[in-house]
Amino acid sequence: MQRIRLRYTKRGRLRFTSHRDFQRAFERALRRAEVPMAYSAGFTPHPKVSYANAAPTGTGSEAEYLEIALTAPRDPEKLRALLDESMPAGLDIVDAVESHTSGLADRLTASVWELRLNGVEPAEAERAAGLFRAAETVEVQRRTKNGMRTFDAREAVVSLAVVTDDEVITHDTDRPSDKPCAILRLVVRHVTPAVRPDDVLSGLRAVADLAPPVPAAVTRLAQGLFDEETGTVTDPLAPDREAVTAAEPTAAVPAAAKAPAPEGPR
Repeated sequence: MQRIRLRYTKRGRLRFTSHRDFQRAFERALRRAEVPMAYSAGFTPHPKVSYANAAPTGTGSEAEYLEIALTAPRDPEKLRALLDESMPAGLDIVDAVESHTSGLADRLTASVWELRLNGVEPAEAERAAGLFRAAETVEVQRRTKNGMRTFDAREAVVSLAVVTDDEVITHDTDRPSDKPCAILRLVVRHVTPAVRPDDVLSGLRAVADLAPPVPAAVTRLAQGLFDEETGTVTDPLAPDREAVTAAEPTAAVPAAAKAPAPEGPR
């Protein structure tokens, strides 16, 4: 059984698709592309697809991940292209690698988010971010299936800062550009309970009375392992690429070993 790991996006208006909507679209793409999927056992077999840490509905993303299991080998890049052609524009399959390591979900320990605050001056956003960073705890509330829950939104936040126009990474083109707009870059650890961008916005409102006049446009730029030394979030598919590169020269060794040794003088 071959396993392929894929990275996909949610861009533009497709950020409003739910995780279940994406699942249906992806399974249709698998059938259109005639992917030789492995299926689960039991009375209702379903394709073996593992989703990891999907973004909330309403947020865009450049870094969503899943893994599929195949019954016959396929070239990862060719498979990626076939699936991307079968998906709606905005739900794009942008990367693929054959799985050679375990624990993809374990490598998703932090996310980088971009928050576009239309109608907010950058100086005001910087003031609010400074107050948030200076606070030891920032308690916010979120409604759950068991009622309202209060938790600390500050502890999980590694960094929070206003970025300049040159540093912006976004595919959101349906927002007005004739008004002030502050853009925040946010790095959040994946903890329990999860701290979402909306929770950080609630925290900014609590500590600095920052309330954007329109809902923020939120995009996940990356997710992966958090590097404590550099303060960056690393590519979770990198170990699989490195495993492929390391295996290539090793594969040539057995062939060389089979070459007949030259005969000596008789």
